Amino acid sequence: MKYRALLLPLMLVIPACASTSTQPIASPVATSTAISEIADAYIKLTLEAGTHEAEYVDAYYGPAALQEAAKANPRSLDALLADARALTVKIDQALPSIKSDAQRRRAVALRGMLVAAETRLQMLQGKKFRFNDEAKGQFATIPDLKPLAHYDALLADLEKLIPGDGTLASRVDAFNDRYIIPKDKLQPVFDAAIAECKRRTAQHIALPTGETFTMEFVTGKTWSGYNYYKGNYKSLIQINTDLPIRISRAVDLGCHEGYPGHHVLNLLVEERLARAKGWNEYEVNPLYSPTSVLSEGSANYGIDLAFPGPERLAFERDVLYPLAGLDPKTAEAFWKMQQMTEALSGARLTIAKMYLDGEIDRTQALGLTQKYLLLSPARAEQSVGFTDHYRSYVINYGWGKDLVRNYVERGNPDSATRWRRMEKILSEPTQPADLLP
Repeated sequence: MKYRALLLPLMLVIPACASTSTQPIASPVATSTAISEIADAYIKLTLEAGTHEAEYVDAYYGPAALQEAAKANPRSLDALLADARALTVKIDQALPSIKSDAQRRRAVALRGMLVAAETRLQMLQGKKFRFNDEAKGQFATIPDLKPLAHYDALLADLEKLIPGDGTLASRVDAFNDRYIIPKDKLQPVFDAAIAECKRRTAQHIALPTGETFTMEFVTGKTWSGYNYYKGNYKSLIQINTDLPIRISRAVDLGCHEGYPGHHVLNLLVEERLARAKGWNEYEVNPLYSPTSVLSEGSANYGIDLAFPGPERLAFERDVLYPLAGLDPKTAEAFWKMQQMTEALSGARLTIAKMYLDGEIDRTQALGLTQKYLLLSPARAEQSVGFTDHYRSYVINYGWGKDLVRNYVERGNPDSATRWRRMEKILSEPTQPADLLP
């Protein structure tokens, strides 16, 4: 995908000889102050938008008085939309005067947040966007999706590799169900998985002193795991047990929600941007923004970064299988199944686009999800239910992972360089376009 997200408006390039203009040139201090004032207005806008949609604000750890004021007297959606547009214009006016690379990256990131707010606010008013336009507006990127026909050849190969009666999806699902973690074993298995995710991450990224998390098992959710960042380097991680959890999900969720995933990203942002630089716009995190591409993409890629290939198999076999009461001798067979079916994951985004654009109905989306993602009816329902609720947000997992992987692994660097690049993504203002060649 070659789309360069978050395109800045065209700006006139004035040659040096045209210095006779009487237009005043803003000083770096004045420009920095202007961006800070826009950031303050953006925080107020975001908190007030959160009164119109419960999940709009994913995390906030700034002054409680600001949130209380937003709840006490929120503006209308029309007023918030006008404000988002006006603030974007102010950033466009300030950008030509910004000389500092750090301040410019801050301004561009803030602009992306405001464009996302404009898009989301229109959606809250009832405006319907096509899938790609919705993704571009909210997440500053358009995914490069393959047609479902691309995955037919993969399914045909799997049919040969996994013979038996019934549909391929039912055979694969039945095989995978042999690796369910008993409910009374969930806590020790997840504790061990997250501890190892943290140990491996801490070898490469310095974590703030006092960082920690609380883990809960919950039900009645459309997602499988969620990180609620509370500020002060603390997270609440929830794991959904509506459906039986297979052994592979322990490392997946431990890395994705914890280390080096959402928990690490949020605490580094708080430490290095909100606290060290005083960029208080990072004290609020809207769910629908370009940050989500980097957040979900890095969280998914972080699994592979922390547990390269055989290392994950060895850890699961030697540590997690015994804790779960599963036979370690069968670990390699399950691991190979995961490797074989991973290539089908992109079909989820293609199906979501077809569904949200009205090319297929919900029943068809469920059928295609079962077929191409090799899921049971219950797991397909959870997958499509997520799309119903979060819509184009689904791109952030697969497409976001592709963007992050391609950036981190460009040029086939060594492990240390990969971790340094990952840390850069997690701790600096980064846009999806920044990850492109």
